[in-house]
Amino acid sequence: MAGTGVERNERLTASTAVVLFVLLAVEGVTVLSVRSLLRPHVFVGMLLIPPVVVKIGSTLYRFVRYYTGAPEYRRKGPPAWLLRVLGPAVVVLTVVMFGSGVALLLAPAGWHDRLFTLHKLSFILWFVVTAVHVLAHLGETVRLGLPDWVGRRGPGGVGLRRGLLVASLLVGVGLGALLLGRIGPYLTSVPAHLKG
Repeated sequence: MAGTGVERNERLTASTAVVLFVLLAVEGVTVLSVRSLLRPHVFVGMLLIPPVVVKIGSTLYRFVRYYTGAPEYRRKGPPAWLLRVLGPAVVVLTVVMFGSGVALLLAPAGWHDRLFTLHKLSFILWFVVTAVHVLAHLGETVRLGLPDWVGRRGPGGVGLRRGLLVASLLVGVGLGALLLGRIGPYLTSVPAHLKG
């Protein structure tokens, strides 16, 4: 694979961000009318989880390499201070938001009220911090990530990045298919005000 470890990591992170941007836009549409779009909301939510894991993994890898003193990561330097402050919040809120969404479908009915509130609140907070995160990285994502998906050939290692992300999406499809079967029981077990 061409490029340094830093470059490969940056490209994987940016390429994953392109996938997430598209899927989150679709998920955003379902949020506008969750009651009528609950099936696609759940499916796309589950589809998002594996690429989110890839994105968190690539970001944490850079974090660990930088703070353990890897020379090429030290030369690259840390992200801007605001992004370093927001980074942990983005990760924690992402985990809470997706975790509470999955838990809503799997937990006993007695937990739905609390989980629904947690899911909604974590989404609101997540949206704010993630909007700042996305805007700060937009230029980098377009420059480094978009070439992996537009045109015939992206920069060195594009096949490996595409393969990893397509595999993560296939896992997401499987998760989505599994959880779709939980929508019926969820809808029959919770009060109307918690259905979306």
